[in-house]
Amino acid sequence: MHVLFVHGLWRSPISGMPLLWRLKKQGLSTHSIFYMAPFENFQSIENRLTRKITQIAQKDEYVLIGHSLGGVLIRSAVAALPPGARLPNRVFLLGSPIRSSRVAKFFRNNWIFRLATRDCGRLLSSDERMQQIAPTAVPTTSIVGTRGLYGRFSPFGSEINDGVVSASEIAADWISEVIHVPTIHTYMPANKRVSQLVIERLHMTEK
Repeated sequence: MHVLFVHGLWRSPISGMPLLWRLKKQGLSTHSIFYMAPFENFQSIENRLTRKITQIAQKDEYVLIGHSLGGVLIRSAVAALPPGARLPNRVFLLGSPIRSSRVAKFFRNNWIFRLATRDCGRLLSSDERMQQIAPTAVPTTSIVGTRGLYGRFSPFGSEINDGVVSASEIAADWISEVIHVPTIHTYMPANKRVSQLVIERLHMTEK
């Protein structure tokens, strides 16, 4: 079984190393892909990811894990796979928004945010573009962090959130299961409980 990890905005494959290390100990073949949102548009990243997934799909069965924007890229890339390509056994979305991001909308007119996120930031803040990202056609586990800021000074009020995305921004009727984990958005791929949940479901898939 192969596992491909796609990191989030402003992160790198290093952010997924704790997760991939734990998966490697289970005998899985791990892969990752690197992108830089300030220097690439969403489509160019998706094209590279689609090629990477296609290469892995030719080898054996595989699963995909996307953190934040990485999950959005995965959904778009899977929908763009060539006809007849093997689909992933399962997709894991770690704090990955399904609809436009409240935080991205808040900062979209900030020049620092625009410079640091470019086209990917515009996509995350766009209702129309996010609605065009296809749902997955395979079993999908969405993991939601719960250690965000709550209350008067939180953009999410009393809603469950991980500090960057809320539970409602992650929800969709096509998602197979939603699991809450006490962690914040940034450190979700390094969280030990997240790794355990992924491993448990991979063992279920193998059976």
